[in-house]
Amino acid sequence: MDDAIYLTKEGYKELKDKLVHLKGVVRVEISNEIESARAFGDISENAEYDAAREKEAQVEQEIYQIENTLRKAKIIGKGKQDSTRVDVGETVVVEDVDTKQTMTLTIMGGFEANPLTGHISNASPMGKALVGAKKGDIVSVETPNKVMKLKVKSIKQA
Repeated sequence: MDDAIYLTKEGYKELKDKLVHLKGVVRVEISNEIESARAFGDISENAEYDAAREKEAQVEQEIYQIENTLRKAKIIGKGKQDSTRVDVGETVVVEDVDTKQTMTLTIMGGFEANPLTGHISNASPMGKALVGAKKGDIVSVETPNKVMKLKVKSIKQA
C-alpha cells in the first residue's frame, strides 16, 4: 500500500515552517517553563512542573508526527501534463447522474482535505472512486443513504 502523504507545495512549506517554530521557539519556551517550575522546589508534588513536562511531551509528539509526514510527503500540483485521468492534485467537475447537480472537487491528500471547501481526500470513498477515472466515466460512491453515481465532466490541474 502506498504510504505517501500527498501535500501541495504550500502545505509542505506550512508544515516545514511549523516544525522550525516548534523546534526553535516552543522547545525553548517549554524548557524555560520546566526550569522555572523546578525552582519551586520538590518536583514530586509540583503541578507547574508536571504541566510543563506534559506540554513538552505533547510538543515532542507533534514534532515527531510532522517530521514523519514530511518524510513521507509527495508534492502534488502543477507539472503533470496528462490530465486524462483523475489524480491527486487535480480538480474534477462531476455531475450526479440522478439529480443532475454538478460539483467541483479537488482531490487532495488527507492532510489538506476540507470537504466544506470542495477539497476531498484521495482516501475518502468519493476520492477513491474518482482517482483513475476518465472524462465521461461514471463512478459509484457508496454513501450512508444511497449509492451515488457521478459522471466525470472535466479534469484539470488544481
